[in-house]
Amino acid sequence: MKIDWAALGSVFGVSLVATVALVGLFTLGVRGLARRERAVATGGSAPLAVTGAYACFAACAAAVAYGFYLIVA
Repeated sequence: MKIDWAALGSVFGVSLVATVALVGLFTLGVRGLARRERAVATGGSAPLAVTGAYACFAACAAAVAYGFYLIVA
C-alpha cells in the first residue's frame, strides 16, 4: 500500500481553508444579527447589518448544498 502524500496534503489544505471560510461566514452572520439586536435596543435600525447577515447565511447554505452535490454526484 502506497500513500500519495501530495494528494493527502492537498485535500487537507483545501478542507482546512473551506472550514475556516465557512465558520468565518457564519460568524459574520451572527455578528450582523447581534448588531441589529443592539440597534433595536437603542431605538435604531441596522438594515445593512441584517442584509449582510442574511447574505452570509445564504453563502453558508450554498456552500453546504454544493458539498452535498459533490458527494451525491
